Amino acid sequence: MNARAEKWMHVRSEGLYCAPANCYIDPHAAVERAIITHGHADHARSGHGSVFATPETLAIMRTRYSDISVGGGVPLHYGQRQDLGNGVILWLAPAGHILGSAQAVLEYDGQRVVISGDFKRHPDPTCKPFEIVPCDVFITEATFALPVFQHPPLEEEIHKLIRSMEIFPERSHLVGVYALGKCQRIMLALRSAGYSHPFYVHGALKKLIELYETFGFDFGPWQPVSEISAKERDMLRGKIILCPPSALADRWSRRMPDPLPSMASGWMQIRARVRQRRAEMALIVSDHADWDGLIETALATGAPNVWITHGRVEALQYVLEQHGVNAKALNLIGRDEEAD
Repeated sequence: MNARAEKWMHVRSEGLYCAPANCYIDPHAAVERAIITHGHADHARSGHGSVFATPETLAIMRTRYSDISVGGGVPLHYGQRQDLGNGVILWLAPAGHILGSAQAVLEYDGQRVVISGDFKRHPDPTCKPFEIVPCDVFITEATFALPVFQHPPLEEEIHKLIRSMEIFPERSHLVGVYALGKCQRIMLALRSAGYSHPFYVHGALKKLIELYETFGFDFGPWQPVSEISAKERDMLRGKIILCPPSALADRWSRRMPDPLPSMASGWMQIRARVRQRRAEMALIVSDHADWDGLIETALATGAPNVWITHGRVEALQYVLEQHGVNAKALNLIGRDEEAD
């Protein structure tokens, strides 16, 4: 194990901590200085003094939280070097997870530590693709670190959805998506597949769709379902309605004409999760790396040491050790593994 790195990078009760810079990475409690890898709520909490993140992540945090002031947020573009003090240099590299997602690259005392944050290797038009950064220590997630998790191409799952609308034109197609990242990725993928009708969306998705549009994304026509009266809802037959996963089992969904509930998530490879979400159709769409992606990425960094933050730690640790890598579990708390 790399004892040198452990002297300046370790876990505290608030989360992963860089001691010489007095700075935390994705802390789960409010701290004086925080590096935030992306805008999902289990990584981007409110209440920090200073926040180092991409401009997109800061914009997401400002949309969700009222206490991220202009002065409290330090925007860093990919590759832009920031001196954190005491010899620590920070820069960010694309993580391919969602808009603005980044790997945090910390350089100190002749060493480079890369914290992946959440990431994926599959293409996604809503964010920059993951970039391999050679390093001494690679700190990775392991949300889908079991061999069963092999994520199919997004195009296959989108075709499944479009085919269902052709077979069941009388049913409204509800798609459970997380508001940040998954929603926008599904919208663009459907447009690329030729879907030209307006999207109808749950009110909980509206703010973040609008935020993405300020960054130049064009989703075509879309409309909140709340703007459609009960008398007019028959027009939703054969249309796509995007909603949070929780809405699939809510009274809200039963107001739609003959709803066909589906869920877009990497967990849809597990039948028990499909039943749990009450989904008639499972769309295996993940914003995390799958089993092969996790292994290939860790090895591609060339890091002799890999630290695993959360997820299915044991399987990934075992495989990496078989490849001669020193791997260990950090067991960080506060990560929501369901949110995919």
